[in-house]
Amino acid sequence: MQSASEQPEQPEHAYPDHWEADVVLRDGGTARIRPITADDADRLVGFYEHVSDESKYYRFFAPYPRLSAKDVHRFTHHDFVDRVGLAATIGDDFIATVRYDRIAPDGRPASAPADEAEVAFLVQDAHQGRGVASALLEHIAAVARERGIRRFAAEVLPANTKMIKVFTDAGYTQKRSFEDGSVRLHLDLEPTDRSMAVQRAREQRAEARSVQRLLAPGSVAVIGVGRAPGGVGRTVLRNLLTAGYRGTVHAVNKNLGEGPHTLEGVPAHRGLADIGEPVDLAIVAVPADQVPAAVADCGEHGVRGLVVLSAGYAESGAEGRERQRALVRQARSYGMRIIGPNAFGIINTAEAVRLNASLAPQMPAAGRIGLFAQSGAIGIALLAGLHRHGAGVSSFISAGNRADVSGNDLLQHWYDDPATDVVLLYLESIGNPRKFTRLARRTAAVKPVVVVKGARHSGSAPPGHRVPVTRVPYATVSALLRQAGVIRVDTITELVDTGLLLADQPLPAGPRVAILGNSESLGLLAYDACLTEGLRPQRPLDLTTGATPDDFRAALAAALADDGCDAVVVTAIPRVGEDGAGEGGGEGGRGTSRGVDVLAAALRAAVAAAPGPAKPVVVVHVEMGALAEALSAVTRTRPTGTASVAVAPPQAVAPAPTPTPALVPEPAAPRAAADSAVPVPVPAAEPTTPGAIPAYPAAERAVRALAESVRYADWRRRSATDPGRVPEFDRIDESAAAGLIARVLRTRDAHARGVTLDCDETTDLLGHYGIRVLPTLPAPAPTRPSGPPPASVSRSRSRPPRPICATAPTSAASGSTWPPRGSCAPRTPNSPRPSASPRSSSPSSRRWCRAASTPSSAPPSTPPSAPCSPSAWRVPPPNCSATCPTGWSPPPTGTPPTSSVPSAPRPSSSAGAARRPSTRPRSKSCCCGSPGSSTTIPRSSRSPSNRWSSRRAVCPCSAPASASPRPALTRHRPRPAPPPLLLIGAAGPGPPVRGS
Repeated sequence: MQSASEQPEQPEHAYPDHWEADVVLRDGGTARIRPITADDADRLVGFYEHVSDESKYYRFFAPYPRLSAKDVHRFTHHDFVDRVGLAATIGDDFIATVRYDRIAPDGRPASAPADEAEVAFLVQDAHQGRGVASALLEHIAAVARERGIRRFAAEVLPANTKMIKVFTDAGYTQKRSFEDGSVRLHLDLEPTDRSMAVQRAREQRAEARSVQRLLAPGSVAVIGVGRAPGGVGRTVLRNLLTAGYRGTVHAVNKNLGEGPHTLEGVPAHRGLADIGEPVDLAIVAVPADQVPAAVADCGEHGVRGLVVLSAGYAESGAEGRERQRALVRQARSYGMRIIGPNAFGIINTAEAVRLNASLAPQMPAAGRIGLFAQSGAIGIALLAGLHRHGAGVSSFISAGNRADVSGNDLLQHWYDDPATDVVLLYLESIGNPRKFTRLARRTAAVKPVVVVKGARHSGSAPPGHRVPVTRVPYATVSALLRQAGVIRVDTITELVDTGLLLADQPLPAGPRVAILGNSESLGLLAYDACLTEGLRPQRPLDLTTGATPDDFRAALAAALADDGCDAVVVTAIPRVGEDGAGEGGGEGGRGTSRGVDVLAAALRAAVAAAPGPAKPVVVVHVEMGALAEALSAVTRTRPTGTASVAVAPPQAVAPAPTPTPALVPEPAAPRAAADSAVPVPVPAAEPTTPGAIPAYPAAERAVRALAESVRYADWRRRSATDPGRVPEFDRIDESAAAGLIARVLRTRDAHARGVTLDCDETTDLLGHYGIRVLPTLPAPAPTRPSGPPPASVSRSRSRPPRPICATAPTSAASGSTWPPRGSCAPRTPNSPRPSASPRSSSPSSRRWCRAASTPSSAPPSTPPSAPCSPSAWRVPPPNCSATCPTGWSPPPTGTPPTSSVPSAPRPSSSAGAARRPSTRPRSKSCCCGSPGSSTTIPRSSRSPSNRWSSRRAVCPCSAPASASPRPALTRHRPRPAPPPLLLIGAAGPGPPVRGS
């Protein structure tokens, strides 16, 4: 047996840094997965010493107390192709390892093209049950597929049930056998629907749990609380206490002296080490240069998550970006997740938590809306808008630069959060668009997701957001979001309006809308808005301005009972009584009279008594702000979450109601196994009794929100339950296609831009993928005259003159025409632009026109003799045929090269005699005659109403003989020519046939 130093050296390969990844574990913590290198020898030895003897026995099938030098060398030296090792690390320590060795069919070490490998895991006992092995299996399988390995083989002792479960729950196709007292497993690494579902289920549970740990901590420490009133740290501490946080609160200020201290009535400490109990969440409010020391203190004392309010990171320039990357690396090395930096804070309104770890001075009301904003200013505006409408939130997160926790993590959390029915997102950047679309589609299938996207047209990421900049047009992004079921709106106002409707009203069954109210004009505005948004409104029902609350109730009850409507819009203005006094207006439109409360009660009573399926109802009011408040002041009856996680009792000094242990809502997705379960969608429960009726001060706002609800409901009925299937084709031969490509690359010089396939190769390649190519039919070659071209024709011009062809109306006096009917002549670059002929009822009237200016890439050396069609001609050659079709004719016989020919006289009108036409000699090179000939254009043919046309007729000098002539031109704007048909494959002997 060779020693470690005697083993042959393996070929060196570059370190695959793209295999490094940060993963979220089942309990919400984080770990980093990376390849094992030769520098990890000491870490491997230290890791092995912390593994129990039982785990060592399961790994090596025998007592193995320590690793030899040969083992350490073998486990740390890899070629990253046939032998690969990965480690899961927290900080600088290994917590688990996995490796594979490529093997031959007989089980001996092998190299490519062998496509099977033996895999083995080892996890420290302290980290077993956190999903580390499942995460390692996903990553090592991806690495193996990249290196051409298609199957894993594993040998496991029957007593090692945990490891057997990891393989079984992975979702891969597997075979199991029992040999020599061990279980032999063979896994096919080709991803399956079940394996992908398992991976996404593990990802969802882990990321949702990590967010849950941030939103429901048992204890909070505010780092950076100043001794003087004011400041960010002191403000957050006061907001925590004012909100009635149910857990314990600590203040940290490193500048405090010896002895006990209190700030805002809670114990204050110089560091986390002085607290003496675990801390789940730390709010960091110190200058940016002091944050690394605070993070290190948190990591060493087991803090699970951080909310970094400090600024001065990526939003401040290159130095700040590097500081932000270092912050993320440092936090992840301790297994902590970060909200921020430059964050506004987080809020959880659950009665069992009551967490306001933000700069918001007031705790929002509890509600059914989950709110995420990347901007603190926009977050404040959203909270204020919801508060004005009497709506509340379940949780709120302002992520700032979102260096770690992003909107994707919140979607994972809200997906099965029983306290959230509607998700509102303000996004300025999307770090992982593919993942966001997948998560948004899955979440939208069970609850609405409304998004407003900032920085839509800037073409760059906002300051502080280190994401790839996409050049995809916003219209494409919008269409992609709508296809995923996301409700995309344009403004913050629309975001609030749509969220209010979706939070408390059921989804409509269709686009039919009933409109009723005591204002005919307001009803017409609502009617027009419905038509604009693509809805199907009924004729508005006018109850007149003297309508009473009972009239509203009766009309609304009738509309809700009508099977012909799916939603109702109620319009209301202050009622005018018999004495002329308005009811419900109040000072400033707030409406404090009893009539407003009676009207709100009547509307709620009609909704509550409505038979059949529930229908959404929205109210449009004018100067009746109190009506909106009265309609929103109802008790929401949607089910709340169940309690499962205990939270520590509050301190005596904290202003909490009672010091009894509280319970925190926990995601309640049913699952049968820890790793194999696929998340079961938890549909948002509809209200068992009517909730708040949203009221809007403008008909357009109410109808727009209703239209978004209609479109979302339609998507949910049609697409949410059937996301589609990827088709499978039987006529695909990938191996044959790969062989063809390899053969072409071997036989030709492969440049950086690739090689060009000929017609047969292109047809064969597409045929291997089941694409049938129609044969390419070349156009017949035009016949050429036998005689040489005129000597005066220049062959050195790279761009031939653009021909100008014209005819004039028949002379009223003599019946002759000039130029001769159908003559054509090429226009020289310096020749003046001709004018059009006047309007004439004569069938022989013609118009001036010019040919296309596209130069010919390869003009023929001799002019063709066959007639040609203007409809098929595109590029003028340097010479023209003397034979022209109908509508084109050569110059008159005997015309000298340079002459002045009088034009036809202008037809006289009833108002006066004909004017004497003027002539303008112009030198032309006729495409159908000898070059250098002179023609004369009559001035009478230039009329103000018939000037030079932008339409371009073409000279018929190079088209094939079989083409049909161009129809007569008209004065109307021509229809654009159809685009040429793109033919796949190489061109044949002649030019390819083009058609529409």
